[in-house]
Amino acid sequence: MRYQINNKMKYTSAVLSASLHKATPSRGDQNAARAVWMLLLSAMFLTACGDSSSEHTMSAKDGHDEAAHSIQDSEPEKGPHRGRLLKDGDFTLELAIFETGVPPEFRAWATKSGKTLLPNEVDLNIKLSRLGGKVDDINFTQEGDALRGDTVIYEPHSFMVTINATHKGVTHTWAYDSFEGRTKIKTAVAEALEIGTAVAGSVVMQETISVYGQITTNSEGLRKITARFDGAIKSVSVSQGERVRKGQVLATVESNESLQLFTIVSPISGVMTQRDANVGEQTGGRQLFTIIDVSSVWVELSVFPTDLAQVKMGAPVTVTDTISGYQVKGKVSRINSLAEADQSVNVRVVLDNKKEQLRPGRHVSANITVGQHTANLAVKRSGLQAFRDFTVVYAQIGEEYEVRMLDLGLQAGEWAEVLGGLEPGTRYVSENSYVIKADIEKSGASHDH
Repeated sequence: MRYQINNKMKYTSAVLSASLHKATPSRGDQNAARAVWMLLLSAMFLTACGDSSSEHTMSAKDGHDEAAHSIQDSEPEKGPHRGRLLKDGDFTLELAIFETGVPPEFRAWATKSGKTLLPNEVDLNIKLSRLGGKVDDINFTQEGDALRGDTVIYEPHSFMVTINATHKGVTHTWAYDSFEGRTKIKTAVAEALEIGTAVAGSVVMQETISVYGQITTNSEGLRKITARFDGAIKSVSVSQGERVRKGQVLATVESNESLQLFTIVSPISGVMTQRDANVGEQTGGRQLFTIIDVSSVWVELSVFPTDLAQVKMGAPVTVTDTISGYQVKGKVSRINSLAEADQSVNVRVVLDNKKEQLRPGRHVSANITVGQHTANLAVKRSGLQAFRDFTVVYAQIGEEYEVRMLDLGLQAGEWAEVLGGLEPGTRYVSENSYVIKADIEKSGASHDH
């Protein structure tokens, strides 16, 4: 793939960047603008890249030191078995990937001057050079009227193919590329498009259930304040909504009995949420102030009967404010013994709120951890894409990217367990993998049988 950025593209990128950084009223608008910007930027960069073909030529030598036959055609000529026809003078080899009732494997048929050759008349070897340096060395034996390869051709069917067929001491050699799900993107382009990668390995996966609820005040941090003695209120030094500190004077009162002044002080630090005291009024034994310590809040979550048995005291919980997106972790501190009218059961989480990002009354979503599973191999779900009938990730080797068809197990949180299709230690695209998918679809790399 060739990469070239002209002045017009640089200008377009600058305009897109400037548009992204204009005033955006909400986090949702910012995310939407960013997504649009990424899509436009990826289209701009990938358009600048040269076309990549599913097949390329390569040179080789046959047994007579003559140039090998290189294949360069988008639609190879097919034979009677729907396989690719490879011709060298009057010698023709038909090669097909056969997968009816068996795992994918090569089958081949040979003719000489139009006459069908018996399988035992041809000595055939094929080498498949895969991305990353692995080579599949395939030899053939007779299977009915065909030559049958002795190696399963595992997915992806993407490789450089080298064929040597020997008949009566004469070797015929062909070489061609048969790529699918593969592309090349320059490092500078990948960085500009924010293509993130990770290494596949073992992960402890958290099994969670999703629930919803609401932030409430922590009633253990609520104080309702009255005067010690009845009397006339002489002064009030705080207003509703004001922050107060522990020991701060809230009001002065003249005792009706002793006519002496005494003060009312705040027993805690917090926010004055209610004030029912004004100068000249009698205290009358009534509640004068309400103060709430907002450094800690409760989250009341609704768990339905089908999930309740899995929820345990002390279970880790991740809570997300549905308005701001602010996320914080806590633990289950209480499971109510009574069901609500909708048959859900209230589960409480106590959260630290010293940063005061959590506001009572707001709605939240939450994930309660109900178990964990050690996956020997896992990938981030953000990297998963659809390719043909498979779920895939894109392996990265240098500046080349290629699909890896996955057999998936448990999916939980940000992880997906991999049971097959990927080697441990493989670096794969974990972020913005749609960019790779778009470039592969643009190139039109096909599945050649």
